[in-house]
Amino acid sequence: MKPRTGVDRSITQKWRPATQAIRGGTWRSDFGETSEALFLTSGFSYESADEVAARFRGEAEGFTYSRQTNPTVSMFEERMALLEGAEVARATGTGMAAMATALLCQLRAGDHVVAARALFGSCRWLVDTLLPQYGIETTIVDGRDNEAWAKARKPNTKVFFLETPANPTLDIVDLRAVSDLAHEIGAKVVVDNVFATPVLQKPMELGADIVCYSATKHIDGQGRVLGGVILCDKKFDDEHLYAYFRHTGQIMSAFNAWVLLKGLETLDMRVRRMCENAAKVADFLAGRVPTLLYPGRRDFPQHALAMQQMAAGGTILSFHLESERQAFDLLNALELIDISNNIGDSRSLATHPATTTHKAVAPEIQRELGITPGMIRLSVGLEDPQDVIEDLDRALKILTL
Repeated sequence: MKPRTGVDRSITQKWRPATQAIRGGTWRSDFGETSEALFLTSGFSYESADEVAARFRGEAEGFTYSRQTNPTVSMFEERMALLEGAEVARATGTGMAAMATALLCQLRAGDHVVAARALFGSCRWLVDTLLPQYGIETTIVDGRDNEAWAKARKPNTKVFFLETPANPTLDIVDLRAVSDLAHEIGAKVVVDNVFATPVLQKPMELGADIVCYSATKHIDGQGRVLGGVILCDKKFDDEHLYAYFRHTGQIMSAFNAWVLLKGLETLDMRVRRMCENAAKVADFLAGRVPTLLYPGRRDFPQHALAMQQMAAGGTILSFHLESERQAFDLLNALELIDISNNIGDSRSLATHPATTTHKAVAPEIQRELGITPGMIRLSVGLEDPQDVIEDLDRALKILTL
């Protein structure tokens, strides 16, 4: 299903990621546009009744309705599939739509899910609240403990669900070991790869079956639109994903897909520069705060594993102050860094997880996860890192730490 001309995927698969992020999946109409066209249409017209019947039977190429497929969305999906090394991508309206769809499309009452305890707050709600409402059993484990994954398996286990690095504690899960444990019993591994991005980590190369993103984050990278992506093989799409996706209306809007295509063009360079900046900021904070968490530093508890799986330390770091009051005072003292619950933006953003991203998580579970009242998560952007450091330095001096 595509417009007039496009580069064959057998060619685009040979390109390197930075090239794929700019040119992969591009289709051109008869007008020969260089930038991707924006198809703001809900439906499509046909030359004849025979043609539309053939399209609905799947016997003829072409689009039928934008709740199912849209040319601009399809270009974004093709580009994401190339970057991830997946056979199929499905673009959703939000990141949480991607996470929920990846789980619900394949699970039934009586199934069992094993999930890492360190997940984004809304993902924990899916596991703790939503899935049990539909008769799906769930078990929470410390994702860092391979033995815990092994012990949690049951005859009815169908999915392992995890995020690595995790939000906001940056826990690392051994993707290859955990994937092997899941596949021994025929379970699928669903990975939230938002923090790492496809630039730094490719979970499918390490054994994962399904990879999900909130495209709202680094893929857009400028705080403009919402979006999500699910990546998988064709068999999973045929057997589970596409029917659910099509009939429940999960598809991304054409406009958001167009914006995200523009974001992908600079994803590689933005993420790498943000990682460089984050490493400098982390080095500054080391010794200035009671506890610092950044996978790229050797003092991070899982540094070796992180560097086995990731190309760099990432764009996110977290640190602990002594109390919620100190955390609020520091956030309120910032002049450059914005207070926001988003990540992956070109602007540096700081948030207080306990009262924002993980507010819906019970206080006792927050403590279990390592989310303290004094914790701050910092997404480092594209500013000059010295300006970010000076902003933090001034704020920390106000606290007399």
